[in-house]
Amino acid sequence: MKVILNADVKHLGEEGDVKVVANGYARNYLFPRNLALPYNEVTVAYFETRKEEIEAKKAAKRAESASLKEKLDALTVVIPMPAGANGKLYGAVTNLTVAEALAKAGYEVERKRIEVPGATIKNTGKYAVTIRLYEAATATVTVEVKDQDAKEEPKAEEAPVEA
Repeated sequence: MKVILNADVKHLGEEGDVKVVANGYARNYLFPRNLALPYNEVTVAYFETRKEEIEAKKAAKRAESASLKEKLDALTVVIPMPAGANGKLYGAVTNLTVAEALAKAGYEVERKRIEVPGATIKNTGKYAVTIRLYEAATATVTVEVKDQDAKEEPKAEEAPVEA
């Protein structure tokens, strides 16, 4: 079934896009949630009148992703992880770990948009992680994986109890 998207739908498309989807998906998911309208002369005419508004939204998203790209390209994220003496991590740094570190730095990025080289990082060092932004724009963040300090502060010795 041919539909016109009325809103951005994850993994399908953006507002104003014409897509061909399964009949059940359109009837049971898209139409009840007002995410899409059936493709016909009336809806095509309606979206033609809204074309400028939709293009303005897309231009705003492009500008936002360009400014975010500049900030992310200059960013270096330090992730402390427990590691052995040879620099091999006891765990692994994944896209979820990078997303959490970016969130602490004030950048909300979906973990699915983060591409870690080799799927995981298993050694300490510096790595270039790619983040897919809007459309074809990508940013490269430098991730520095360090051995977290395993040294704990020495505990104060307790005084012997006299009886």
